[in-house]
Amino acid sequence: MVTRKEDFSKWYLQTIQQADLMDYSPVRGCMIFKPNGYEIWEHIQDYFNSRLKEEGIRNAYFPMLIPESFFSREKEHIEGFSPELPWVTEAAGEILEERLALRPTSETMIGDAFSNWINSYRDLPYEINQWANVFRWEKRTLPFLRTSEFLWQEGHTAHIDEKSARERTMKMLGIYVEMIEELLAVPVFQGEKTPSERFAGAEQTYSVESMMQDGKAVQTGTSHYMGTKFAEAFNIRFLNRENEHVYAHTTSWGVSTRLIGSMIMVHSDDKGLVLPPAVAPQQVVFIPVGPKKKLADVLVKVEELDLALKEIGIRTYVDDSDNSAGYKFNEWELRGAAIRIEIGPRDIEKGQVIIKSRDEDEKLEVKFDELVEYVELELEKMQRRLLDKARRRNTENIHTNIDTLDELVAHIENKRQADELPGWILAGWDGSEESEAKIKEITGFTTRNIPFDSYFEGENALPHKSKCIVTGKPAVATVWLARAY
Repeated sequence: MVTRKEDFSKWYLQTIQQADLMDYSPVRGCMIFKPNGYEIWEHIQDYFNSRLKEEGIRNAYFPMLIPESFFSREKEHIEGFSPELPWVTEAAGEILEERLALRPTSETMIGDAFSNWINSYRDLPYEINQWANVFRWEKRTLPFLRTSEFLWQEGHTAHIDEKSARERTMKMLGIYVEMIEELLAVPVFQGEKTPSERFAGAEQTYSVESMMQDGKAVQTGTSHYMGTKFAEAFNIRFLNRENEHVYAHTTSWGVSTRLIGSMIMVHSDDKGLVLPPAVAPQQVVFIPVGPKKKLADVLVKVEELDLALKEIGIRTYVDDSDNSAGYKFNEWELRGAAIRIEIGPRDIEKGQVIIKSRDEDEKLEVKFDELVEYVELELEKMQRRLLDKARRRNTENIHTNIDTLDELVAHIENKRQADELPGWILAGWDGSEESEAKIKEITGFTTRNIPFDSYFEGENALPHKSKCIVTGKPAVATVWLARAY
């Protein structure tokens, strides 16, 4: 067993495989979602779909194959995705007249459809979401986090003016924050991407970024204000109240199965998978223990208790296999069951069960008639504990007192010698791509985002940086720097 300290990447791969979440595909860079892995995605879908319904946004589906000519309509878009695009050039034994791209994202396909569907201001806002697979031919892959094919949702909206489009952009970013923190118990850093990190063709890109246990960053969600760029490229025009034909303002926003990999990296330990109860496929696992000849009465009681938990909506599993109790305990720790309940003949006599939460070391005795209330409350407590623990770790690994590139290099070296994480750095930036490139070249750190103004207010306010960490020139923004997946 490889530990996180010994080799974080190997530990991660070991954890997801032993938890039976995925398998490798015969196609390089692609993966198979096994039922436990896909069920996590289903819980994310359920949460997000409920929020979409509250917003009045409906799901749709668009073809995976996109004509090459669609990409040429928006120059920045094709330049941004061209290196990652896989193409279909032949079908039914014939060479196609026009190449078809496997969908990397759907702005072009949906833009074409919007141009036909939107004619009047009465049609706006037009807001849809799509659950789909997308393809970006990655050279270096890591299951869930970076694969050549992955699953995601992508929302696309068209609006009557800039104000309403920007409101939708920020509202969806806020919903992502709630989902990632409340459902996945993963804290996020919100902000705007620098121009070099923007989505190809966007006016502004806003992101939520999360810190992994190894101190690296993962971009866990993005929301883009597109202005009228795609509307102009795809002729999304409408007749306004003044009887003028004008272009719509559009947005797009998305999260992917990268959320699963991020959640695993944030919460899991050297014993295996740790999952927030809200998304754990098995929230409670019953493990009957004791001699076979005495298990009949135990199993009757387990069935009764199991049914009581199921009736209040808790996801349970009864492991009545022939494996030893020790094997089962280890197996369900590897698989990330939130709560383990042991029950044997002596427990029947005492009218109790033995309970252990996955993130706690202590075992507790709980009476039969108190079990339902205890489990319901403990699942809520575990959800909060995981988020609080991750927030404390974030706080311990952010550094706001580094002001020059030399100081950053020294900081990284000092942390390396002490076998500690370099973490995230709050730095001044002069607004140039040359400075971003210099930081990456020398340290491997990249700009994650520009924190919103709210981060610089209140009791725990971040300090504004007045000078660029690279050039010493006046800073146009304060940015987060970190190494990233």
